[in-house]
Amino acid sequence: MRPARTLAAALAQGPVVLDGGLSNQLESQGCDLSDELWSARLLADGPEQIQAAHTAYVRAGAQVLTTASYQATFEGFARRGLSRREAERLLAESVQLAFGAGELSGSSEEWVGRGRGEGEAPRSPAQPPEFWVAASVGPYGAFLADGSEYRGRYGLSVRELERFHRPRIEALVAAGPDVLALETVPDTDEAEALLRAVEGCGVPVWLSYSIAGGRTRAGQDLAAAFGLVAGHDQVIAVGVNCCTPADADRAVPLAASVTGKPVVVYPNSGERWDAERRGWAGGTTFDATRVGDWVASGARLVGGCCRVGPTEIAQLAAHVRGRQA
Repeated sequence: MRPARTLAAALAQGPVVLDGGLSNQLESQGCDLSDELWSARLLADGPEQIQAAHTAYVRAGAQVLTTASYQATFEGFARRGLSRREAERLLAESVQLAFGAGELSGSSEEWVGRGRGEGEAPRSPAQPPEFWVAASVGPYGAFLADGSEYRGRYGLSVRELERFHRPRIEALVAAGPDVLALETVPDTDEAEALLRAVEGCGVPVWLSYSIAGGRTRAGQDLAAAFGLVAGHDQVIAVGVNCCTPADADRAVPLAASVTGKPVVVYPNSGERWDAERRGWAGGTTFDATRVGDWVASGARLVGGCCRVGPTEIAQLAAHVRGRQA
């Protein structure tokens, strides 16, 4: 059953819990993501794994599920020999899998008589959880699969970037998501292109930058980057993701003060990716208790990104529920 209120209406009433990193949950399930399509490969080869990952986050207390379409593009699927029609089907499948997981996990049969395990939030069988589906639209650099999504500055014009993004946005919109997640955006040129590409699509969006320190990954002023959404009523939230928790702490009040909009925030665990060793280094600094300061500063959509899993989301959800009690 779909929620009676829109996500925008829910954000106006208080914080909503977003899921965590889809890729790390898939890897914990034994999936091999060493592919240019990353998690999007499983739309064709292992859709049941994607649905299982979504289900883990709903059980943890997530109210917004982000689809496995971050790296899914017509161009990327064409490299794998898939036709345009098949690519359209897989983009739609990403949305349907998220809806299916939410509806299954929200059914009374799913919760009756089941104990709560690690990384799972307690629920009442009589009150199915309210959830929304966000169709992920990753940056152009995600298609390149060369790390440039963390640098930006692709050498393309705003118009060229808009032409790249529009077809898959149209395909995702046709599948009926509740919101489009324009996420991990590294620079303002791409943000402008994405905002143009979603105009008139009829679906609300959130815009989330990937940042380092107080600037976009491309080195642009963050206040100016947030300011791009001023006057865009279609944008229901603006903020940051795929950054350190400390960077998120500083970005949330800035986004709120510049835009007056609800803020979306979902940082990484705080570990650092070592490109040479192809592994994560350092310790985690993601702490669910940070959510109190985020919400006090204007955050209304809170979750996690890389290396943040169901256990952390369950802890975050518990803090959100505690604030609402």
